Amino acid sequence: MPIDGQARRFYDGGTDGTQPEPTRPPVIVLRRELGEEIRDFRMTRRIAYRDRFLGELLVPGDLETFETDLASVPAVFAWLVPKTGAHLPAALLHDGLVYSPGQPPSYISADGHDIDRAEANRVFRDAMADTGTGVVRRWLMWSAVTTATMIHGRGTHWNAWRRVHYRVAALGTIAVIALLGIAATVDLFDVRPPWIPPVPWMGEQGLFAELAAGGAAAVVLPFVLAITWGRFWKAGAILGITLALLLHVSIAILGLTLLYQLLEQVATRWPRLSLGLAAALVAAAAVWFTTTVF
Repeated sequence: MPIDGQARRFYDGGTDGTQPEPTRPPVIVLRRELGEEIRDFRMTRRIAYRDRFLGELLVPGDLETFETDLASVPAVFAWLVPKTGAHLPAALLHDGLVYSPGQPPSYISADGHDIDRAEANRVFRDAMADTGTGVVRRWLMWSAVTTATMIHGRGTHWNAWRRVHYRVAALGTIAVIALLGIAATVDLFDVRPPWIPPVPWMGEQGLFAELAAGGAAAVVLPFVLAITWGRFWKAGAILGITLALLLHVSIAILGLTLLYQLLEQVATRWPRLSLGLAAALVAAAAVWFTTTVF
């Protein structure tokens, strides 16, 4: 059912010496200490959230040991879902609800609930609605964390067979969509090598007809594959369609990201070599530009 966002479900969770205050808005104060991982922050106050099914939840359970990297978004997709924004309180809450098996919970449930990772993902999605996060973004983020849960299987109450089933469904969907996307792309540009089979929906058509056929397949096929996801079929359909439609953009951004990381490593380890390469690149560009224009 659609969630009616209620911002007051978030409130101040207090500290070790104070109690939650439902009448006060949450205060998010993040601290990063030198020598720690630059992506990790610590919270100086708890966030309180009143879930529709689980009641009051407090994060973190232990202010001294809890660490968060804000929204856990890969750099490739940071342009689509930033690490901070309206969803930040929900992301901090989700970080606290997700903890490693064998470790003490990093949250406090006033009603004593034992929250597994799948339920934490549901709380995350509902909490994003309460922060005013857009519908598309919150369902995208829920699909992403649900996919990660299905692949890893940690922190759930699933038996061994169900873990294998969900892992195969998630990884299989990603692999099939990626391979079909590559096959359709090479078919679109008529550069298909003999070892890549043709995809039946492309055929020998005009450019716009093949683009339309590829777009239709990018919507229909993920729904078919999502059947294997069971009760998480919505996540499978959303992730599959997103991956199919953004496959080429993601590959391009991944390539640029890897190039940047390579340049950063070269510049850090061999500064003189990097300066020489930069100078040679500028000189080559100047020569090419001059000869082309004049």
